[in-house]
Amino acid sequence: MSSWNDNIIETFRANDGVLGGPWEGKTTVLLHTIGPKSGKEYVYPLVAAPDGDGYVLCASMGGAPNDPQWVKALESATGPATVEIGTDTVKADYTVVRPGAEGWDRLYGLWKAYWPDAAEYEKKTDRKFPVIRIQVRD
Repeated sequence: MSSWNDNIIETFRANDGVLGGPWEGKTTVLLHTIGPKSGKEYVYPLVAAPDGDGYVLCASMGGAPNDPQWVKALESATGPATVEIGTDTVKADYTVVRPGAEGWDRLYGLWKAYWPDAAEYEKKTDRKFPVIRIQVRD
């Protein structure tokens, strides 16, 4: 994990899940994944657009040419994901929705409207970003 993410994670946890700067006023979550090859736990700070009783995450990686590793980790995992939202660490069911799949247009549209930097990310790559809908378990 990069020191950039480490700093965001540390700030998130020190401020009960609230971030400033470009994230001010936006919901951010910390997604925990297990590397499918390494078995090691990784934590990723991600903007989470509200969607009814869940959230939409986007695998934009700032417009990088390839999907981030956490997408593969989610796709190969069984069971719920672990997510930090505010001060709570919870289990969440999730669905990875790839471009062209049913529901992708709506979910990506929600995330893009919530996170305007998406337009800049799109300019950097021909890749269409997978989205992930998470729903906290009761």
